[in-house]
Amino acid sequence: MRNDLDHKRAKAGQRAALILAGTGALWIIATWAGSHFGWTNRVRALFDLAALAGFGFALWQTFQLWRSGQNDKGES
Repeated sequence: MRNDLDHKRAKAGQRAALILAGTGALWIIATWAGSHFGWTNRVRALFDLAALAGFGFALWQTFQLWRSGQNDKGES
């Protein structure tokens, strides 16, 4: 039972890390593309807001992972 919980927690941590890394990479690519292709500030702001949403979602996933660890400490 404990091993299954550790496996789920590890998968959740990997998912949060992939969300963070993917959001960061896509944001850098969008910033480069915006300057290279001369996109308007409105389009660039749209990609900035999408990146902000991605980082916020990753933060939420990390917070949930942290809280699940805190809840498990109290049950031991």
